[in-house]
Amino acid sequence: MEVESGYGFRQLFSGLGCSFRKFMFSILSVGPIPDHIAFIMDGNRRFAKKQHLVEGDGHRAGYKSLISILNYCYELGVKYITVYAFSIENFKRQPEEVQLLMDLLVEKIEDLLRDGSIVTKYGMRLYFIGNLGLLSGAVRAAAEKAMRATAHNTRAMLLICVAYTSCDEMVHAVQVSCREKVDETRPLWKSELSGVCNGRWVDEGGKNHSDIQMDEGIPIIKTGDVERNMYMSVAPDPNIVIRSSGETRLSNFLLWQTAYSPLYSPAALWPEISLWHLVWVVLDFQRKHSYLQRKRKQS
Repeated sequence: MEVESGYGFRQLFSGLGCSFRKFMFSILSVGPIPDHIAFIMDGNRRFAKKQHLVEGDGHRAGYKSLISILNYCYELGVKYITVYAFSIENFKRQPEEVQLLMDLLVEKIEDLLRDGSIVTKYGMRLYFIGNLGLLSGAVRAAAEKAMRATAHNTRAMLLICVAYTSCDEMVHAVQVSCREKVDETRPLWKSELSGVCNGRWVDEGGKNHSDIQMDEGIPIIKTGDVERNMYMSVAPDPNIVIRSSGETRLSNFLLWQTAYSPLYSPAALWPEISLWHLVWVVLDFQRKHSYLQRKRKQS
């Protein structure tokens, strides 16, 4: 009887909390809601030490926080969420810890694909962002399976940055852009071109290849070329970046995409992050929205 009574109280408070959250979100929705929020999930290991947990349990607690935050964000109407799950620099940690994190990643990817998961609840498409070639075969296969399985989903998007740094992303984008320019100009080199006129190729018939700009005979790579070849080109730039644990560094995360994105740094460790931290950030975003929009338009 006591068990049933306790369960009933939990259900009651859960229902009241859900109703209050919906009411609060309906008020927030009167103002502008960010399309894209990026999270640096910092503090899992410190949380484990603080709570005297065994190795790995801090990351498991962090995953539970992630699921809660995803629910809140998608209920609020945020379409794109990006999370910094594993940096390339994290491979420098102890091999045992890296392996534990990789095993946990595979486990949680499988959880996300189960029936009734948050992915099916919100029609979420999964992207794994980063240099996936650095991952083990098992992790890469799990990531690719998840991207294929959710490719038809369009209502929401979760971008998981793994084996990622912004420097690596930019180098990758420039390398791909260079290869594209070489491929574009190779046929023109083979056909007898008369040369360059006003910075563009002109063939022997006088036709102007206006789509290929040149500088002293070298194809020009433009900003748009680099942006198109970024790993993150599948989503708009984040409106907000949130880093838990009070740190104010971006740590090589989305450096290209966050030039005009405010950084919020609540003191809570990632497993301690809560609904109220998100609400405060959105309220502050709404207060500064006009200013942020002007700055983006001026860029």
